Amino acid sequence: MPRQPINDLIALRLIAEARSFTRAAAQLGVSPSALSHAIRALEERVGVRLLTRTTRSVSATDAGERLLGAITPHLDGIEAELAMLGTLRDKPAGTIRITTGIDAAQAILWPVFARLLPAYPDIKVELAVDTGFVDIVTERFDAGVRLGETVEQDMIAVRIGPDIRMAAVATPDYLARRGAPMTPHDLSRHNCVNLRFPTYGGLYAWEFERDGRALNVRVEGQVIVNDIALALQAARDGVGIAYLLEDYVRADLDDGRLTRVLEDWCPPFPGYHLYYPSRRQLSPAMRLIVDALRIT
Repeated sequence: MPRQPINDLIALRLIAEARSFTRAAAQLGVSPSALSHAIRALEERVGVRLLTRTTRSVSATDAGERLLGAITPHLDGIEAELAMLGTLRDKPAGTIRITTGIDAAQAILWPVFARLLPAYPDIKVELAVDTGFVDIVTERFDAGVRLGETVEQDMIAVRIGPDIRMAAVATPDYLARRGAPMTPHDLSRHNCVNLRFPTYGGLYAWEFERDGRALNVRVEGQVIVNDIALALQAARDGVGIAYLLEDYVRADLDDGRLTRVLEDWCPPFPGYHLYYPSRRQLSPAMRLIVDALRIT
């Protein structure tokens, strides 16, 4: 026997409860004749009469009562689940996937999530750390984190961090042996720690600027890494000069482990932004995270 349309079963239940085709039809927004036709078709399919009709009322037959007893718990369960889904529209819940770099994950995202998540146990956060740019639409991420100047124009970008600077750093011992560079061009005489990012398709060119003059420098050195933690460790071990975000090396600068050079060539630029597709409607969970991360 083919499956019965659930609408017919819902109609059967309403008729039995209201004991009237007219009242049940009003609840469903259909005509009594259309409802009568649907129930008659249902009875023909199952091969038994389900309702007894009189001029004054309608009641379920024994077969109808048996069918209603079987389907009512399931219909109640479906209605409860639909009601629960309706509440989720206004309740922060679900998994939010974000692609980010390690520095932003540690310095900005995690401190906020550590405070936020205990208060919202129905929210789950997946952080995917990547050194390159990720197509968040293709890879099915809800959002990504990038420096402000690299966010694509068709995205909504929300500022989540202050302006930042780059810092060229090395150990005091290395600089004592090799001398401190006075201009970016002097880096050609130094052992520099190169970074290879998939986004750039090659080695990262160190970007400097002073008095409105921008200068990109291709540096040379014995070490090439694709992870900023390794670049920082190489600088700490006296291998050479590394070029990293100021905040990432601040502790090393404060305790004297590393020394900064070319500081006047490193002006501030837009910091981290959370971005997501402009056409995407934000879920309550995503809206909560955006508001928690946003800075003015």
